[in-house]
Amino acid sequence: MKADNNCIVIFGASGDLTHRKLIPALYDLYKIGRLSESFSVLGVSRTELDDTQFRQKMREALIKHEKTSGEMLDKFCEHLYYQALNTSDALDYGKLVPRLDELHDKYHTGGNTLYYLSTPPSLYPIIPECLAAHGLNTEEFGWKRIIVEKPFGYDMKTAKELDVQIHRFFEEHQIYRIDHYLGKETVQNLLVLRFSNGLFEPLWNRNFIDYVEITGAESIGVEDRGGYYDGSGAMRDMFQNHLLQVLAMVAMEPPAIINADSMRDEVAKVLHCLHPLSDDDLKNNLVLGQYAKGTIDGSDVKGYLQEKGVPEDSNTETYMAVRCQIDNWRWAGVPFYVRTGKRLPVRVTEVVIHFKTTPHPVFSQNAPDNKLIIRIQPDEGISMRFGLKKPGAGFESKEVSMDFRYADLASPSLLTAYERLLLDAMKGDATLFARTDAVHACWKFVQPILDYKAANGRVYEYESGTWGPSEADRLIAKHGKVWRKPSGLMKKKV
Repeated sequence: MKADNNCIVIFGASGDLTHRKLIPALYDLYKIGRLSESFSVLGVSRTELDDTQFRQKMREALIKHEKTSGEMLDKFCEHLYYQALNTSDALDYGKLVPRLDELHDKYHTGGNTLYYLSTPPSLYPIIPECLAAHGLNTEEFGWKRIIVEKPFGYDMKTAKELDVQIHRFFEEHQIYRIDHYLGKETVQNLLVLRFSNGLFEPLWNRNFIDYVEITGAESIGVEDRGGYYDGSGAMRDMFQNHLLQVLAMVAMEPPAIINADSMRDEVAKVLHCLHPLSDDDLKNNLVLGQYAKGTIDGSDVKGYLQEKGVPEDSNTETYMAVRCQIDNWRWAGVPFYVRTGKRLPVRVTEVVIHFKTTPHPVFSQNAPDNKLIIRIQPDEGISMRFGLKKPGAGFESKEVSMDFRYADLASPSLLTAYERLLLDAMKGDATLFARTDAVHACWKFVQPILDYKAANGRVYEYESGTWGPSEADRLIAKHGKVWRKPSGLMKKKV
């Protein structure tokens, strides 16, 4: 299904996200026929460029990312336009009115407009107000939708304030809070895996599952984002949005029907059921860390405090591990261990479902753990680990696996996260976008962690290239569990 005819307005069009992700995603959608010929992209930022200069910059970005060259690229770039304006000055937004009128008339869009805020978060409340000052938010002629990048707020207070400010000018059905993790094929496949297979759904509860692991590991450091990251940390950068959303997808109940409201209802229910963390809980179930110098892939890397833009006395966490619980019928008593960090041995995001061991006294002594491993990135796939008899005398078991990798499908139509989410926004499908109540529930759960860290939370040092502080191993070991140490590929034996 193709997207509606529309004009896509990208605020912050001279920035990194636009030329690395947004324009390549729109080009790929155009190339495979998911965009009609009746669309336009209007880049907006303070930088003084004209249409020709903007097209040339985007052409260079697409060629650099090895997307294409030739006639298809030329045709796509003809749909690109640019408008320089001061994004903090409401009067300057008057320039958008005749420009959008021109594009809507030329491409017969009926006034349909998608605004993408690829800007610093400080502009999130300003841009909607400036658009509304010129009537660019009303749906009298065509739909108007606005995509807001993370972070949606800095804490519970600022998230609520931002929500109020945006809702003054846009209705909830117009607001699309984007989390690119939810656009990944493997995250969506969680739902199909669970709800379309009679094999898994009867086992997906406290009676059969021992514990759940969710890991979001990065081998890179903060690179050139030291100044931004130091005001964010692992909790805000990864845990509050990406990983809590993944947790909700793992734990949610089956929706009554597959549509945006039903899906997001079930996600919000899980987040509201997260057990509130007291100071005593956090003392025993939270570990924060900060990477020091070390070695990754044979290369020496510097520590966080030596990164550009990071204060030499920074206490910002680059790693966190926490034990969570969900207070509902399905998950009562099942711990969820969530960890994320930078400068870990490999880049990987995965969910591991650890099933309870067999109660039979003969086979339980040496039986391997039954695990379902859902790899979200990279090398997306699913692996089932179970025991079979070793050849020879006796009944000693050996762990074996059944593996599926998305790469084996070699499907040219598989959309990337940004391609999927941009297409959904143009089609008006909000299923994979966060709703306001879910955002508030995430912040409600995270706020006590932020307060605890500010008051007395210790940040432990860990060597780059390791799996985090040793305290994180002790956190899970004291409950008789162990972290899985994933490799970079699903099919490698672990």
